[in-house]
Amino acid sequence: MATIHREGDLSLLDGTVAVIGFGSQGHAHALNLRDSGVDVVVGLREGSGSRAAAAEAGLEVRSIADAVRGAQVVALLVPDHVQKEVWDASVAPSLAPGAAVLFAHGLNVHFGRIVPPAEHDVIMVAPKAPGHRVRELYVSGAGTPGLVAVHRDASGRALDLALAYGVGIGCGRVGLLETTFAEETESDLFGEQAVLCGGVPALVQAGFDVLVEAGYQPEIAYYECLNELKLIVDLLYQGGYEYMRYSVSDVAEYGDLSRGPRIVDESVKQRMRELLEEIRSGAFARELFADDEAGRPRFAELRRQGAERAREIERVGRELRALAGVEGLLGAEARVRG
Repeated sequence: MATIHREGDLSLLDGTVAVIGFGSQGHAHALNLRDSGVDVVVGLREGSGSRAAAAEAGLEVRSIADAVRGAQVVALLVPDHVQKEVWDASVAPSLAPGAAVLFAHGLNVHFGRIVPPAEHDVIMVAPKAPGHRVRELYVSGAGTPGLVAVHRDASGRALDLALAYGVGIGCGRVGLLETTFAEETESDLFGEQAVLCGGVPALVQAGFDVLVEAGYQPEIAYYECLNELKLIVDLLYQGGYEYMRYSVSDVAEYGDLSRGPRIVDESVKQRMRELLEEIRSGAFARELFADDEAGRPRFAELRRQGAERAREIERVGRELRALAGVEGLLGAEARVRG
């Protein structure tokens, strides 16, 4: 049974917390901590588009190095692909003796890109929601579940410090599931690749393509393969498989139980195992980091190919969402990220 924490001693955060970055997670962490009574300073690079937003929110903004100096906890919340650069240039040289270093994802630490000195606690608090949702739920009096982990306990109280931070950003209201940097990193990458951001969109795209190739209207294909997906996910989220199958028609349930295993069969699970092994061995991380260091040419090409594959479903989707008056969060999130 997983260990889930719901309490933490906020008084342990008796120094300054330096939140490095003010993007999706950074803005939520900084604002929630501030509203929980923690002394917060935001560290941003010169010329960052987020400076105005952080200042308008009433937060103190400094350069990254100045924010890190003297801070009790340094939360490195810039995007994963720039963390090493920021760490090497501005964080590592400025860390106060005994300062704790906190991450919201274990990628760079687990795969050895960032190695904090031995005298520093290395901890993780990872809300399981986008930053805007972490902030919205905190303001409403609720919270988001989160993960908590200790990579190094130099002080003897690293877990207590992480729990205090998790309570400060609102995750303690729901629960902080104790894990490790390895488990969080590897399971997170696998979930993104095999299911959430890789598997599901690829399945939707394939279903859309098959219907359109067979002569069905693209709008019909969009409704059947993408638009109704949210309805099913909401049912699963609310009550699991049993509730979803109770809620849909008998015809849909029969098709689910008899045909679903033909689509996602043992061969799919085997390819998932191969993805997981690439993650656990470090092969995926090495590929990702090498592309980053080369200026991300493969990433740019993959984006181009993905946009080309999705051109028709995206065209139809934009038209149908406009008719329904549905506006996505992309604009709002982009404004937050600055």
